[in-house]
Order: sequence, then structure tokens, then C-alpha cells
Amino acid sequence: MLRRLTLATLFFAAFGAAHAQLPASVAQVMAQHGLPEDSVGVLVLKGDAVVLAHQADRPMQPASTMKLVTTLISLERLGPAFRGRTELRSTGEVVKGVLRGNLILKGGADADLSGEHLENMLRALHYQGIRRIEGDLVLDRSLFQPSRLDVGLPPFDESPEAYYNVIPDALLVNKNMLQLDMRSTAKALTLSMQPALDRVSIGSDMTLIEADCAKWEDGWKLPEAVRQKDGRIKVLLHGTFPKECARSYSINVLDRDDYIDRLFRQKWKELGGKFSGKVVEGVAPPESRVLAEHTSRMLPELVRDTNKPSDNLLARTLFLSLGSLQPDPAAGSFALAPNGETTFTRADAAVREWMRANRIDDTGFVIENGSGLSRAERITPQQMGHLLQAGLRSNWMPEFQASMPIAGIDGTLRRRLQGTPAAGRARLKTGTLRNVVALAGYVPDANGVQNVFVAMVNSEQASNGRGRAVVEALVDWVARSGVAPAAP
Repeated sequence: MLRRLTLATLFFAAFGAAHAQLPASVAQVMAQHGLPEDSVGVLVLKGDAVVLAHQADRPMQPASTMKLVTTLISLERLGPAFRGRTELRSTGEVVKGVLRGNLILKGGADADLSGEHLENMLRALHYQGIRRIEGDLVLDRSLFQPSRLDVGLPPFDESPEAYYNVIPDALLVNKNMLQLDMRSTAKALTLSMQPALDRVSIGSDMTLIEADCAKWEDGWKLPEAVRQKDGRIKVLLHGTFPKECARSYSINVLDRDDYIDRLFRQKWKELGGKFSGKVVEGVAPPESRVLAEHTSRMLPELVRDTNKPSDNLLARTLFLSLGSLQPDPAAGSFALAPNGETTFTRADAAVREWMRANRIDDTGFVIENGSGLSRAERITPQQMGHLLQAGLRSNWMPEFQASMPIAGIDGTLRRRLQGTPAAGRARLKTGTLRNVVALAGYVPDANGVQNVFVAMVNSEQASNGRGRAVVEALVDWVARSGVAPAAP
């Protein structure tokens, strides 16, 4: 390992990583789109050899390619058998169908927890003979500290209700999303909402207009959840909507305590149960016993669902799990990390510890939430390249590689690089923000030899396909490099 890094270091020292000449085909694309060469950072490695390095030691905004850092280190530190876990617990006794005490819903970074899973857990209480709960429902989010990162945090952009902007906590049900169905005729708009929530309805003051149904979002305005005097909540949609149009959309507008409160009451009522208590936040006492539980899918499946569609919430949940959960060899499972520091601080330390253990210098590296949905995160192409090299050496290399979008085939690359030599062969994580376009992963050359590939464009001119043209030109250049074997 030391020899490998020494070779790379010597190359950078001898040839000047900061200003290596870009391939002529790539320089031409950059000139066509008005992007200066200092807006691009590139590193291409073939084994120990540096094929191309341009500003590879410059910290840059990675956008969603940062998910590669989060997912690989999650596999390495938590292991492929890791699962998030949700529990229903209590210290109360069950007497003649009555749970005499609080029911505690304890979150454990269970990224799969849905309303159906909650219903199944409540059904398990029903099977145990519980028909009435005398105490309160206690929501335990203490696995992450602080437990509510979303409170008081300014929105990332103008769409705080969108799924990609959901901020994780240790106890999210249905990812706090409401699924809307919107259908209009020439005169009326019909709305429905899933899941059904106790005393929550949906309404609208949207104006029907003559417009293209495909562009319905042009008239969308931020919805709101309005609490009525009688305790009911009405979700109100605002803006305009095309006539003769049908669309589905998911929104995050309810406070998450309200969401779980209303979902729990609805499901428990549907099962014939009775509950007159409050829903409060708290912590499960150590002596509480488990009444029902749900576990998420294993980590490799979550990693795949993080990288293929570039899921910010999953990435952020995995990142915080690095700071809240640690292997418990004696129990063969996972235990809460020590208290005292914030979960972010411990997660950041876990990432840097892994990087240093793999001889990756973390100077200039900044990780804010592990998803890349950040203006603050920074990583150099060299750091990302060495991380991808470590991925090839990892015991979990097959799981890591399988999580990446395949060029021209699936995920966020489904419609990109089609008809190029990289199509069906390159595995690359995409990254896009207003001023950032990036690709990182693995690209085979014309001989089928694997190349580690990192390309990042940071520029106010990167949008409208300009940055994408540059990084895809680099992928094409790598995929065509080498000498293809002669036909037999």
C-alpha cells in the first residue's frame, strides 16, 4: 500500500498534478462551452499509474459523488449485515387487554420503516391481547444527537417540501412523506392523499389554467399544513394546475411528531384499539421490554438504493449511523456509541479515521451530511480517487461496485452516455448542483482494463448541460484509450 501511494506521490511531484494538460478532445469541449480549465479537477488511475491528473489536489464541491465516501465507509465500518431497527417497548404490564403504562416507539435508523410496517408492529400488540393503551405514546429519537436536526435549520433551496430535502432523524416513518394524487377536469380539481392520517385532510386554492400537463410544476407553490382550532390539520395546496391533467407528487409538510401521532392513531383505531393519551418525545428506560420490532433491509441493499437513484435521505441516514452505531462483538449486533459528542462529530471522526487508516490524507476534506446536498462539502479528486482504489481492495468491493449506476443502463445514468464505448461498461456515481457537475467511479478502457475515474466541474457556467458535456467527454476519452485487441 505504501509503495502504491509513493508511486502516485512521485508522479504528482514530477509532472505537476495541478496543471496537467487535458486531452485535446476534452479541451475542445470546454472551449465550446466557455468553461475555463481551472474549473475542472480530474484524476484517472490505472492500477498504480496515474493516467491523467488535472488540479487533482484541489478541494472541490463533489455534489452527490460524496455518497461514494459515505456508502463505502458504511460498508467497511458497519459491515454488510448491518440493519436499522425499530422497536415498540414498554415497562407497563398487560392486564385484561390493557397496557398499563407508556408505549415507546424507539427509532434505530431504520431507513425502511413504513406505515405498513408500523401497522404490523401494532398488529403484534393486538395478537398479544392488548386492546387499550392507558399511557402515552413516547417517541424515542435519542439514537441521533441532537434528535431533531431539522428544527430551525434553514431550507437548502426553494423546495423544502421535496423528498430530496428531507432531513433524517432516528425515527422516520414513510420518510415523513404524503403521497398526493391530483386530477383535474376542465372545471374541477380532485385531490386524494396517502397514507390516511387521523383528523388530517387535504384541500386546495389552486387555480385551474390552460397549460401543458407535463409542465404542471411551473405553477406549483409551497404547500402548508394548517392546524385548525379543533386540533385537525388541513394540508393546503397553492398555485395553479393545468386543466385535464393527472399527476402524483410526494410532499413533506407535516411536522414529524404530528405525522407519527396521526398515523399511529389511525392504524391503532383501524385495528380496533383504544388510545386516549398524548404523543410525546422521550427516551426508553433501560428496563423496558420489546413488544414488537422491525428491521430494515441489509446494508448492501440500502447502499444500492442510495447510489443508483442518488437518494439524499438514505445517504444522510447512513452517515449519521456511522456516528451513532458501532459493532458489538459480544452480542453479534450493534450498540449505541458513547454519549457526550454530537452524532455528526462522531460520524465525521469515523470517516476521517477510516481515510487515515487507508493512507488517504484528509487535508481540505469537508463532509457536512454525507449526501453531497451541501454548499460546504469538499474533497479533492486525489482523495476521491484513492477512496475508489480502496474500494477495489475492499472485502465488500462487489457490493460497492454493484451500487453504482451503469452508464446508459440504470439509475441516474440511465439516459446518459448511450451509444458511447462506456455504455453498459462504466459504473459511475453522478453529482449535480447548480454550479457543480461530477462523475466518479470505474471506467474500463478499450482493452477492458479498469480505470479509477474522478471528474468534477465547479463553475457558475456548469449548468444547462455544459459541465455534463465536459465530464462525459472525459469518460469517453478513457473508454476509448488503450489499444483494442485485433479481431481473430
